[in-house]
Order: sequence, then C-alpha cells, then structure tokens
Amino acid sequence: METNEKPQVNNTMRRALLVLNCILLTIGNCGGPLILRLYFLHGGKRVWLSSWLQTGGWPIIFIPLLISYLHRRSNNPTTKLFYMNPPLFTAATVIGVLTGFDDYLYSYGISRLPVSTSSLIIATQLGFTAGFAFLLVKQKFNFYSINAVVLLTVGAVVLALHTSSDRPEYESNREYILGFVMTLGAAALYGLILPLVEWTYKKSKQEISYTLVLEIQLVMCLFATVVSTVGMLVNKDFKVIPIEARGFGLGEAKYYVIMVWTAIILQCFFLGAIGVIFYSSSLLSAIIIAVLLPVTEILAVIFYREKFQAGKGVALALSLWGFISYFYGEIKQTRKKNLASETQMSQSSIPTQNV
Repeated sequence: METNEKPQVNNTMRRALLVLNCILLTIGNCGGPLILRLYFLHGGKRVWLSSWLQTGGWPIIFIPLLISYLHRRSNNPTTKLFYMNPPLFTAATVIGVLTGFDDYLYSYGISRLPVSTSSLIIATQLGFTAGFAFLLVKQKFNFYSINAVVLLTVGAVVLALHTSSDRPEYESNREYILGFVMTLGAAALYGLILPLVEWTYKKSKQEISYTLVLEIQLVMCLFATVVSTVGMLVNKDFKVIPIEARGFGLGEAKYYVIMVWTAIILQCFFLGAIGVIFYSSSLLSAIIIAVLLPVTEILAVIFYREKFQAGKGVALALSLWGFISYFYGEIKQTRKKNLASETQMSQSSIPTQNV
C-alpha cells in the first residue's frame, strides 16, 4: 500500500532499490550462518563475541550517510547531519536492545547446532512475523501470500523431520536441546522485531526517507552492539580473544579475517532486511529469509559436508513454489490496482453532459 511514508521516487527507482536490498539480504542471510559456524567449528567458543559481530559492523552505515549528507549539503548548506527526532530515536533504541538479545540467542544456537538444523529452526520466524505483522501493522493477506507462508512453513517442517541424525558426536543431548530452544527463541524474537520496525515507520511523526532508514539502522545496531559489549565485559571475552586467536584451528591471521568478514556480511543482512521492510513490508522480508533456507542448506552441504537428505530437496521445491506464489500474487495485485486507477482517471476525464 502506498503512503506518504514511502520514498518520493518513481516506481522504477523503487524497484531497483528494493532489488538492491534483496541482494544485500541474500548475501547476509546465506553467508552469515556459514561464517558464524566456521568460527565455532575451528575452536571459537565465545558466544557473546559472536553476538557482538552480528551488529559490530554498524560504523559501515556512516559511509552512505556521509554521501547522502554531502549531496544534500550541496543543495542546501544548512541541512542537518541527522534527521531523527527523539521519539524515533527512542523506538530505534528499544528495538536495538531487543536485537542485541536476539543476536545472543541466535549465536548460542549456532554454536551448538549444524547450520542446516539452525537454519530450518530460524525459518519458523516466518510464522511469527506473519502473526505479529497482523497484530501490529494490520498486514493484509491474500490467497497467494497465505499460500507462500504455508508452503515455506511446511518446507521447514519437512526439514525438521530429517534432523535427528544431525547432532554432533561431541555434544550431549542437553546441549543440543538447549541450542534448539535458544534458536527457536531467536526466531520468535526476530519475528517480533521485523513488524516492530514496520510499525515504527508507520507511527513515526517524521516523513520517512531512506536516509532516515539508515539512521534507524545505525541506532539499532549501535545499541545491539552495546548489549553484546556488556555481555563480553561480564564474560571477560576481551581478555580471551588474543589467546583464542593463537589457538584457532585455521591460524591467528584467519581468526581476525573471519571476525572482520562476519561483521561485514551480517551488516549486509540487517541493511537488506530493514530496506526491504521500508520499500515493501516485514512479511516480504521474512519470506525472503525463509526462501533462502534451502540455499543455506545446500551451501552447508558443500562447505561443511553436512548431510543432504531427500527432505532437503523437497523443502527446496516447496520454498521456490512459495516464493513464486508470493510474487505472482504481488504482481497480480499491482496490476489490479493500476487498472482500477486508470479506470477511475478515464471516468473522471469524461465531460459531464447537461440534461
């Protein structure tokens, strides 16, 4: 639905920016779990550090913000560096704190579970997002969007039926179950965060531009990083990092390379997710995350030699079907709106006849 909260750009530019954010979301969603798991597979044990890395790349956002500021200043020398008002800052702070705890839950889960298992659990966030989107932003569902949610959820269930043999041999049942529960908690909490962001856009008393979206993202990631930093201080992670780096299975240099790339890749995820919400909806963001699940599964099989059962192939087919269903419904609905708009314009242009 078009509102004055959407960017004042033409449809072609909006689609281009939506595609760009979908690409960023894809990079982060597929690469994030793999590189996080790589840290734990080769000797990394600090969950709070892993959580910190998920949002620790927030200074990257200053680059597009600075470019935007310089462009605005060339047209208006009195322009402000930041647009955000106090209520919006407060909302972004609260969501950022929730994100920090969500990062911890996710990091704990991925430290205990194979990528394939943790990814399928995270896919359940689609259901949580749909429910919270209905409650918070009155998300409207049509046959195609409901069909997509059902297909993607069934795909996750199919995967869940084939994960009994995925428990690593060195882990106890208690650790595995706790990892499962923590990952499910991460899925539920992120299913709330996505609609909360959309609700913040809709309730804001400011006109939301993409520059302001980047500011919101910066504040969210900053305070999520603060939460993780406090956790690292309490857990004394900063003192252990040099020791852990020297004993890392891939070598000390690669330890720090993995740290840097983890922060960059996961920042792509957050930027993409927030951007997709801005240009479309939290439901679309959740659907893209869910549809990329089988892709992550396949990559885990390739890079980490995890098992690829027949159920994963079925899940891939269901996910692609759901993805196509959603976009077919969106295209059909857009055409219907355009046709109705053209009909209304043509009728209003007909001159009235005096009787």
